[in-house]
Amino acid sequence: MTTKISEELQNTIFLLKQFKQVNLPPAMRPLNKNFIKDYQWKATGEMQERRRSFLYDFCKKYLHEHRPRTHLVSMVSRIYVEEQHKLLYCEVPKAGCSNWKRVLMVLSGLAKSAANISHDAVHYGKHLKKLDSYDLKGIHMRLKTYTKVIFVRDPMERLVSAFRDKFEHPNSYYHPVFGKAIIKKYRLNADRDALKTGSGVRFKEFIQYLLDSHRPVGMDTHWEQINKLCYPCVIGYDFIGKFETLEEDANYFLRLIGAPEELAFPNFKDRHSTDKRTNSEVVRKYLEEIPESERQQTYDLYYLDYLMFNYTVPHTEPRLAECLSNFTT
Repeated sequence: MTTKISEELQNTIFLLKQFKQVNLPPAMRPLNKNFIKDYQWKATGEMQERRRSFLYDFCKKYLHEHRPRTHLVSMVSRIYVEEQHKLLYCEVPKAGCSNWKRVLMVLSGLAKSAANISHDAVHYGKHLKKLDSYDLKGIHMRLKTYTKVIFVRDPMERLVSAFRDKFEHPNSYYHPVFGKAIIKKYRLNADRDALKTGSGVRFKEFIQYLLDSHRPVGMDTHWEQINKLCYPCVIGYDFIGKFETLEEDANYFLRLIGAPEELAFPNFKDRHSTDKRTNSEVVRKYLEEIPESERQQTYDLYYLDYLMFNYTVPHTEPRLAECLSNFTT
């Protein structure tokens, strides 16, 4: 493998430098635990405090000096508002967002049960309000006083899950918009049907597209980096849940905000329910399809997400630690 720093890693280091132009919240806001009466949540609560402290310390170390260049309204465009419980939820696709939006609808009184809300109603019904629909005064007030929550996922699991969902099943948007462009640019001697429909994108072609600095079509929220979707070091999230412990974290959070006792986080998968869930074993099989150099570049692309949320990077090279060390001095 070449010792030259990959373009993706250079972009990550540049992003770290840009993120140093961020003003952190003055202090980590303590969680209100007045509604927690049950000792069963003790371990979950302790884990949550460790996650919060880790992210805050990371942001304080790397990203603390100046103001961001991105406008605040753009930064909060992925955040949903639930007024009754004064809750802000940043949507991270492929990290339980469909069921989280079902829960928001129940909390808002828009539905009695999460189980009765269809996938289309969740994503296309426009029942939920986003933070960027408020004026700047309303945005600032809610960021300061509402409970802010984000749920994240291991970057490679999230990436492979997105590929499987959008390209291995019929899709009237991703195949013609992304599939056709990917096949046209990255498949030699593509047949006429593939070029016409955009169906059948291979994982190695998807990775080629992802790593291409001149992509034929832009990024998508389903595989965009979490740090670019939710701006964790700017927003200052009060609760950091993980997909790997989704039900436990989500139900603890619901008790924290005083949600109705009968409301539990849904555990069903409403699309492609017969497919095996994307886990580390599934991810390994997909990553074996691409060369080692491209695997490393893919890790580099999501490196900041690995760092922020304390996920183990699958392959860390000495060059990476050296570059980040040079950056922080």
